[in-house]
Amino acid sequence: MTTDGGREVLGLDVGDSEDGAFWTAFLRSLKARGLTGVQLVVSDAHTGLTQAIAAVMAGASWQRCRVHLLRNVLARAPRGSAEMVAAAIRAIFAQPTGVEVVEQVDKVAAMLTPKFPAVARMLTDAREDLTAFAAFPPAHWTRSGAPTRWSGSTKRSSVARMWSGSSLMTPPCSGWPGPC
Repeated sequence: MTTDGGREVLGLDVGDSEDGAFWTAFLRSLKARGLTGVQLVVSDAHTGLTQAIAAVMAGASWQRCRVHLLRNVLARAPRGSAEMVAAAIRAIFAQPTGVEVVEQVDKVAAMLTPKFPAVARMLTDAREDLTAFAAFPPAHWTRSGAPTRWSGSTKRSSVARMWSGSSLMTPPCSGWPGPC
């Protein structure tokens, strides 16, 4: 993100798949063009993408996109309960401190366990991936993807967003037919 809040596409590439080789090459190309200081990457949880982020963006934290997690969770919740489950999960991101964010995951999971044990297990399993943003100052949370949607995907694309120093960087769109 630019200093005035605008977004910039740092790179665009089309690949046959979202495997680790593609993402590793793409992220390396961004670094070769000068991308440095990445502290937080928010993305889908595709195995190839997360492995590439870990390999190429050494030292950066990884945050699972909460929108994608919410979609996965709601697929396991009955339709009639979806809004209640979604509201409970959103409460995780409304906490004022990092410690409370992490604690809220456990509280929400405990609340959901009696009726929705699979959903509660998904939240507990994703605790670390879902709360990486909480290690950063709360002033940065609205820019880190915690309270707002940050990343998107289509059938053949993934978008990863990176926080570097005081600015967000919006890199890859793989196979995206239009603007990111």
